[in-house]
Amino acid sequence: MQFDFRLSGGSLPVENVQALASNNLKKVSSRYIRPEIEFDVVSIDESLEIHVIDMSKLDNDGERRNLHLACRNWGFFQLINHGVADEVIGKMKINLQEFFKLPLEEKMAFGKTLDNPEGYGQDIRSSDLEDQKLEWKDILLLVAQPMSLRKMRFRPTNPPSFRESFDKYTMALLEVMIRLVKLIAENLGTDPETLSSFFEDGRQAIRMNYYPPCAEASKVLGAFPHSDSSGLTLLIQANEVEGLQIKRNEKWFTVKPITGAFIVNIEDVIEIMSNGEYKSIEHRVVVNEEKERLSIASFHYPKRDTQTLV
Repeated sequence: MQFDFRLSGGSLPVENVQALASNNLKKVSSRYIRPEIEFDVVSIDESLEIHVIDMSKLDNDGERRNLHLACRNWGFFQLINHGVADEVIGKMKINLQEFFKLPLEEKMAFGKTLDNPEGYGQDIRSSDLEDQKLEWKDILLLVAQPMSLRKMRFRPTNPPSFRESFDKYTMALLEVMIRLVKLIAENLGTDPETLSSFFEDGRQAIRMNYYPPCAEASKVLGAFPHSDSSGLTLLIQANEVEGLQIKRNEKWFTVKPITGAFIVNIEDVIEIMSNGEYKSIEHRVVVNEEKERLSIASFHYPKRDTQTLV
């Protein structure tokens, strides 16, 4: 089997969610309401937690075994001691927060277009917009790698340090991703250099998410249930508000993020490449009634025409 991953298509224009939330709405449009989530079962088992993997100990057989179990049984784990400097992460978070605080017209200078998925706005592609349910979030989507696919017109110039912080952050995450891919390959019994070469030359897309507070938070979703089409995703919270939920045994389980840790999830490509041994797990995002939530997701895709290995 071969894979061919491209960012394609733009986004249809819909009302800005952050602007809607700023009006202190008591009721939101029916386009955002998901009645079925009222019946979803959310786990209240506080002892249920995803694995925490210490990257500084992955030369140890025991920690490598923990990584294998996390990928096989959960498809998610939190990565600590990953080597990305606190300063690099901190500056990226600050720049993201400052960008979303800008007036709408300034953010829209980097807005999505009908023929391109990059930029600021929402991710709406269906032509049946009136019937489509909408997610309670705004996003800024940018391609980081390869350089040939970058479209600089969508990269914010305000805050002034955004572009520099973005480049340092994304390059640091590439290094983390490559090391993880090599370890995953070893755990799967395949050649680490071969698998990592597919991802080194692949695509890195960064989606920065802003989930405004919502008076009807229990009826809307910041991200609908899904699994991602990439190989690996590295996500970090830009503030301390929870929201990510994983589906396990037909229940939704809330991830409690560790400060400074990356939440890593196995995605569809690695599930396929591992012949199903590693799992791409369905997940979603809930929103908070009183607090905004911000996160940064780095999606890593193999190069085009990559084949399954195991």
